[in-house]
Parts: sequence; structure tokens; C-alpha cells
Amino acid sequence: MEKTRAYDYDNFIFHVDVNSAFLSWSAVKQLREEPGSVDLRTIPSAVGGDVKTRHGIITAKSIPAKKYGIVTGEPVVKALQKCPNLVMVGSDFNFYRECSHAFIDILHKYAPVVAQVSIDEAYMDMTGTRSMYQDLETPDCPFPICVARKIKDEIRDTLGFTVNVGISDNKLLAKMASDFTKPDRIHTLFPNEIEEKMWPLPIGDLYGCGGSTASRLNSLGIRTIGDAANADYEMLTGILGENAGSYIYASANGIGSSHVSDSYEEAKSYSNETTLSSDLNADNYDKDIVPVLKYLSEKVSSRLRRDEVFGRTITLSVKTGNFKRHSSQMQLDNSTSDAAEIYKYSKYLADKLLLGEEGLFIYGEVVRLVGVGVSKLDDGSYRQMSLFDEAFSTDDKTKKLGKMADELADKFGKNTVIKGSLLK
Repeated sequence: MEKTRAYDYDNFIFHVDVNSAFLSWSAVKQLREEPGSVDLRTIPSAVGGDVKTRHGIITAKSIPAKKYGIVTGEPVVKALQKCPNLVMVGSDFNFYRECSHAFIDILHKYAPVVAQVSIDEAYMDMTGTRSMYQDLETPDCPFPICVARKIKDEIRDTLGFTVNVGISDNKLLAKMASDFTKPDRIHTLFPNEIEEKMWPLPIGDLYGCGGSTASRLNSLGIRTIGDAANADYEMLTGILGENAGSYIYASANGIGSSHVSDSYEEAKSYSNETTLSSDLNADNYDKDIVPVLKYLSEKVSSRLRRDEVFGRTITLSVKTGNFKRHSSQMQLDNSTSDAAEIYKYSKYLADKLLLGEEGLFIYGEVVRLVGVGVSKLDDGSYRQMSLFDEAFSTDDKTKKLGKMADELADKFGKNTVIKGSLLK
């Protein structure tokens, strides 16, 4: 059977990611200010910490520095032990914002919808745009590769830094593709390429699979993404929990959303967030986090009570010093609109996200913004459930498995044999 061609798919999603953003932008700034100076991207170099005292953590590194085993998040002192000649530079977030805005402006020239997800990455919905770029197509460079190359090259030639472009029919696979070989590259990862390109990768490379989850799966013999894709679904959810297990199984099989939006949808949740007057870190955490969470919980609670609704899922989100968003959530047995309960669970999530085994503070991060949200809204009827909980859970799970089976069949063909218990 002829291999499916890229342009035979209905959706085309690009994930565009700046290569070593902070390091690249620091290199561009230095070359502008000191023409003829060494390009930081070509030598072992890193951004982070206090350049004079050499304290703090690594926030970005060059590809040559990576060859010494230097990783983002490790102490500067440890990095210098690995590479004594490592060139350290300080961060300049004002310049980083300028580069980010210029980068996103270029993307808007090519796509009807661009969704920026962080300071250095964005999704582009290129669905239905092939006719706009027919003049770029050649037999060796068909759509959508041709327009991805045009975008990549314009960013490099006009802004001075490089990006990777990942292309697929959904956001998950596009994101995975952009993380393949770097820098200045274009990669596709369509459903028919999953088995060849994604399944051999270590399970820890699966987007959304954290270090502790990867370690747990490794201990069970699940070492690659393909192992997870072909594992028993019930086993995964039994070990990791319903949400995490379902996510790992579905993602390993390439199932992801194709919806790219540049605006917020009608609210399906209630949330409030605040930018802190000073950075929150491990030293001032206990003193400063409590009043912030109580304030946000009361704000969310008052809006829920005003609209006479309740929510079952509590979400705690933060934005760190490098402008990355991180979040953690939990589902309650009973929906709530009570401020005290919202505070209690948001505090638990904050402790886990910031102080846990893989907490952000362990990696030297600081927090600039905190948010509290409540979702999975209802009119309060869930609060009355008791005898029928088990029946509801079973029915809900059956629907979820059936939906997932349909999605897998759509992706890989109606006669696909799905291992595990999905089709039992």
C-alpha cells in the first residue's frame, strides 16, 4: 500500500520552537553590541545565575555545552565542574521579550491562527492554507514543508536566531516533532510515522511524561514510547491512576487535540491569578504563599457562589522567572464552592508543585505569578452522590474507553488490533 503523503491529511499543525531561546537571544544581543565577538552558540556557554559570584542555576545552554553533560536547572557550580571553561552570561528579559514579539509577528504573517504557549514557542494552524502557498511548492519540497522552510529561514535571516518546526495533524505530535534533531530543522510526525519515529524513543521523551512517571514505568519494563503504546491499558491506569494512565496511553498512540485558538474560549472554569510584588522562593514560601492563596480562593469562591455553581477540579498554576507556566490539579469527591476547601486543596497542590520531590524550588526556580482555578462545574447535584458513585464511575469509564478506541481506529485504521483491554 502506498505510504500516506503529508498533504493527504486534513489538519496541518505547526509547532515552532526557538532553539535554546535564552542562550540564542543572549548571543544575538552580544553580537549586535560587539560585532565580531564570538558567537555564544558556537562555544560551551550558558545563561543563568550571578555571573560574578557564579551562583544560581543554569537556565539555558548552548549545544556545545550540552556535550559536557550540562543540563538546564542544575547549579552553576556543578556545571563549571563539568566544564571549567564554560562561558556564563546574565539574562536580559527585556531583550528576550523583544525577540519573542518579533518571532510571533513573523508567524502571524503565515497562519490565520497562532497560539503562543510560552515566550519561545507557538502553535500555528495551517489547515486549509495550501492554495496560498502553491508558488512555494516543488517536487522535492511539497506543502506543508515548503512553507515551514520559508518561516524558519525568515526568522533566521531577519532576527538572527533559529527555530525548529514540527509538523503533524495534531498539537501533541507537532510538539514531539519539533523536539527531534536540532537546530534549524523541520520534522514531520504524522500518524503513519509514529511507529518509526516516535515509538523507539525513551518513554521520558513523551511530552507530558515527567521524570518520576518515567522512572516508575521503567521499573515495570516500559522503557520506550512504543512499550507504553502497546501496554495493557488497565495496567497503566491501575499503576498511574485514571488520568495519568489514560494520558500516557493515548499520547503514546499519537492522540492529541488539533484545536489551535488565539483567544480564550467561553469560560468553563472560574479562576483568579495575581502577579506577586516580589519573587516567591523557598526562603519566603511559608510566609508569603498563605495570604496569596487565601485571597485567590476567596475571589474564586465568591464568583462561584454568585453564579450558584460548584466545581470538582481544583487547579494551582504558577508562572516562573523564565515565563514558563506550570500547573497541578486534583479532582474532589464532591464539588465545592467553599473558599476554605478551595484554599486547603490549592495549598496542597502548591506544596506539591513547588516543594515536592521534583518541585520547582528544587531547581532554583522563583515564582512571579500564582493562580487558583475551579473547573468541572455542576449545579451541586454531584454533592449528593453516594450509593450510585460506583455505577457512575464504571459507566463513565466505559464511555471513555469506547471513545479512545474510536480515535485509535480513526488514526491507525479500522482493523487495527489494539492491545490491552480497550476492545474487550
